[in-house]
Amino acid sequence: MLAKEDSMKKFILNADDLAKSEFHNKAVLDGYNKGLLLSTSIMANMPFYDEAINLVVKTCPNLSVGVHLNIIEGKSLIPHLNLLVDNNDNFNNGYLKLLLKSQDKNFLLQVEKEFRAQIEKCLKDFTPTHLDSHVHVHSIPEIFKIVAKLAVEYNIKQVRTQAEIPYFTKEDKYNPINFIKVLLLNYFSIQNKVLIKKNNLQTNDYLIGVGYTGMMNSNTLVEGLRKIKKDCVVEALIHPKKYPDDKKDSHSIEFEITQDLMTKDIIETLGFKITNYKENMI
Repeated sequence: MLAKEDSMKKFILNADDLAKSEFHNKAVLDGYNKGLLLSTSIMANMPFYDEAINLVVKTCPNLSVGVHLNIIEGKSLIPHLNLLVDNNDNFNNGYLKLLLKSQDKNFLLQVEKEFRAQIEKCLKDFTPTHLDSHVHVHSIPEIFKIVAKLAVEYNIKQVRTQAEIPYFTKEDKYNPINFIKVLLLNYFSIQNKVLIKKNNLQTNDYLIGVGYTGMMNSNTLVEGLRKIKKDCVVEALIHPKKYPDDKKDSHSIEFEITQDLMTKDIIETLGFKITNYKENMI
């Protein structure tokens, strides 16, 4: 959401999953050095967290780094959260199970403990500019309330919401399940943006990356931006990896977006200022 005195079309490309692997870390570093990728979100509970801090966060001074809150994958930072993890402290709930559990007060208390631990771990190493989450779990309204509370408490002004204008391209396949995701997340975003305003927080106006989850490329990104006509903040999320060989998958294709200077030129031609959450803070 833009301040009136700061009105323009702004574009933020954010790499989720920093610290998940060495390939994620290298992708963010090289994407930043190319000039299009100026924002990322780090997973505090992942095994390559320390490498991400030393290789990426400490060497990229203009990179906006947020906390990618995670109760989906890997081990919890707080042990024995029985409603979130198995006997080995590995997270064991998918999005739908978390949604079903989100009316349970004890479950929400455990979510807050884990999120708090992840934020505090990050605060020891850097000042987060924004909060988002793995698999959009914080879009769940009861969980979003926790995230908004922690954002205020830790003075993190910006929290991702997931309002996406549905769109289709002629060149790219579209998974109908993703369309259902877009509708659900749009519905949740309407509720969550009320809380954003109430807590004097900031959020992106639109998101690109849900409808083409796992299928993001330069074309799907640009076609999504073409749907945006008014002054606003648009965030596009990708999950890039840079492999040491020529392996091709959805992650390496998303990495290619960060290296595509023609795409960067098109984005600017469409009237967007390429920025990040650090520059967008007011």
